[in-house]
Amino acid sequence: MTTLVFGHKSPDTDSTGSPILWAWYLKEVKGVDAEAVLLGEPNTEAAFMLERWNLPKPRIISDVDDGQACVIVDTNNPAELPANVNGADVQAIIDHHKLVGGLETKGPIDITVRPLACTATIMVDLMGEESARMPEWAKGAALTCILSDTLEFRSPTTTDHDKAVAEQLASELGIRISDYAAEMFAAKSDVSAFSDAELLRMDSKEYEVGGKKFRVSVLETTAPDMVLSRKDSLMDSMTTVASEDGVDQVLLFVVDILKEEATLLVPNDLVKTVAEKSFDASVSGDTVVLPGVMSRKKQIIPNLAV
Repeated sequence: MTTLVFGHKSPDTDSTGSPILWAWYLKEVKGVDAEAVLLGEPNTEAAFMLERWNLPKPRIISDVDDGQACVIVDTNNPAELPANVNGADVQAIIDHHKLVGGLETKGPIDITVRPLACTATIMVDLMGEESARMPEWAKGAALTCILSDTLEFRSPTTTDHDKAVAEQLASELGIRISDYAAEMFAAKSDVSAFSDAELLRMDSKEYEVGGKKFRVSVLETTAPDMVLSRKDSLMDSMTTVASEDGVDQVLLFVVDILKEEATLLVPNDLVKTVAEKSFDASVSGDTVVLPGVMSRKKQIIPNLAV
């Protein structure tokens, strides 16, 4: 049986690149028949990575069959995984997020969860000396994942080790990190082709806080005005998206990569309360700027309060 390797729904760069990396490792180094798959359409930056390194887009699956061998990467949250994930044969988890709970496995499995900024960094470590066998496209994908998850080392999740691995990969590829990151972020920032609903779901995760269910959406960009110019229609669409997705509210944080700050859209009193209680912010209009807020994992989710 082919082992499927996949990340979370609404795949970003790390959840697109890391399954490809690990499927390569399993197949070429470990001799395991493995295939990288996605749980949704990759975002614009992930699509840039696929094109830049001439990688075919993995096929998209909607669920997994009972007994399907699989490896989960870049998440351990059942809400971000196929509905039948507990019916599958999960053989390993490689992740860098907090443990959520709720996954069941057929037996003991390999679990690697490390406090690093990127799953791809962990994978390079796990490969050890075999990482030297990575073809150029694999090194390029790993570098893209790390620069994406660290926002070119600006994110507070960045560790010295993430930076060292990225710099080593860039050196081996003959790539100047600042130039390559600028290309990546330009691709990520062009969201003109997406509907409001698509933007609200593009890089989002569901969390429950104080009895309220939220879809926490983050749009990282070097051109925040492209998103903020649509704030009225985005706030109108939040009601529809929340209803369709079974949550109480969509929280949209527009992260300005260059200014290192986030703008939270404030469509109602609930979000106003969240902003004030979570970030000690003073809200007077339909947006609030949160200086220094860059990371959903480290700065947004842990602080959410209602």
